[in-house]
Amino acid sequence: MAKTSPRQRKTAGRVMHEFKRGELKSGRGGKGGKVKSRRQAIAIALHEAGASKYDSKSEQKRNLSKSKRKEAKGETYQQEREGKSHVGAKRRRENSRAMGGKNATKLVRPRKSSRGRNHESRAHA
Repeated sequence: MAKTSPRQRKTAGRVMHEFKRGELKSGRGGKGGKVKSRRQAIAIALHEAGASKYDSKSEQKRNLSKSKRKEAKGETYQQEREGKSHVGAKRRRENSRAMGGKNATKLVRPRKSSRGRNHESRAHA
């Protein structure tokens, strides 16, 4: 098997994390129930990461892009459980009911602390 990219490793790591926490489900829409076998979890992780040797190159590319889309939208089980709308965003995204409901995508700007400027002005005085 070819060397995996950092994006593939991140996706595979997320799937294995879900398995460890008992959140990984098999089948379409998770209808197959919880995954109990470590070997099956590894197979799912490689498939989602587009690193499975049983898929063609085009299938691997499609699977990885689908997983990345799912992570970007906040539709992974882990993100839904933790209430995160987006992982890896440059700025923090608000996900509370007050800011537009469950899947709010309004950006919340981080507060700039005036402490740094006050500290500099005191040093000169």
